[in-house]
Amino acid sequence: MFDSKRLAHTAQYIAKLQLESGALPWFTGGIVDPWDHVEAIMGLTVGGHTQAARRGFEWLQQTQRDDGAWHAVYNNKQASQDTRAESNFVAYPATGLWHYFQATGDLETVVKYWPMIERALNFVLSLQTPEGEIYWAVDQSKGISRDALVTGCSSIYKSLECAAALASVLNKDTHRLLQARYQLGNAIRHKPHRFDRTWTSKSRYSMDWFYPVLTGVIQHSSAQNRLTRRWAEFVEPNLGCRCVADEPWVTIAETSELIMACMAANDIKSAKALYEGIQRFQFTDGSWWTGYVFTDNTLWPDERPSWTAAAVLLAADALFRLTPAHSLFNQHR
Repeated sequence: MFDSKRLAHTAQYIAKLQLESGALPWFTGGIVDPWDHVEAIMGLTVGGHTQAARRGFEWLQQTQRDDGAWHAVYNNKQASQDTRAESNFVAYPATGLWHYFQATGDLETVVKYWPMIERALNFVLSLQTPEGEIYWAVDQSKGISRDALVTGCSSIYKSLECAAALASVLNKDTHRLLQARYQLGNAIRHKPHRFDRTWTSKSRYSMDWFYPVLTGVIQHSSAQNRLTRRWAEFVEPNLGCRCVADEPWVTIAETSELIMACMAANDIKSAKALYEGIQRFQFTDGSWWTGYVFTDNTLWPDERPSWTAAAVLLAADALFRLTPAHSLFNQHR
């Protein structure tokens, strides 16, 4: 089901949320976090709102800390939690900038923001262990949180690919980025004992299941096998992907990302079926509900985040090739 007008309204919804500073909050009056801010930038890019996307990168440049990181949560330009930085949040602007360049060919913007990306990745790689995983957070008061997340590290893996691609366009050295990516991928694939060491396993969350496929850590037949093994646990027929295996709650962002993971695994049929299933969850203003509790027939929570709208736009681009950046999460180096 391809409806260009409905998707245009989705992009307009994100654009209307953007603050004068360039920040992209979750919703009106909501928080801003760097990862979801970047996701919203990519949604704007898919929708053709390139000036707004550039304003989003400008916000990132203006709020970047001296050490290259961003705080975990902001209220416009002010940090709401002013001590913690999360490694996958700090890495994700590289994915957003590479996506923007793929969609627009705007080299001037890449040149302008490359130093920001380089500083961010220096911070992230300072958290990589000799075993290859990357610690998930640093608190300026408590220090490094010495554990790693499969989903977060998978996201970083893709960001390292995108950062290397940006560096290559600018004729910069890519060796350190690609070596770090190789070591990180090896840890995710072959060293499960390096993750969730100090807390309960996150394997009940769907993102831990499909993110290694979405981001290219696991590819080809291995990707297909990974999705097949737990499909029945996470996918509710005709509705979408559960956030958590043992909760009756499908979420639109996770379903949209699973669509792209299916595309990466060359399961086009499942991707299309998932996309069809979520169409009922778009609101009249172009936004999309966070999720649906199917046992109660309830839309919950009463929120329609910018990043959910952006995830739908990225999934639509992957399926219908709306922009030159449609293969960002379908094809991996």
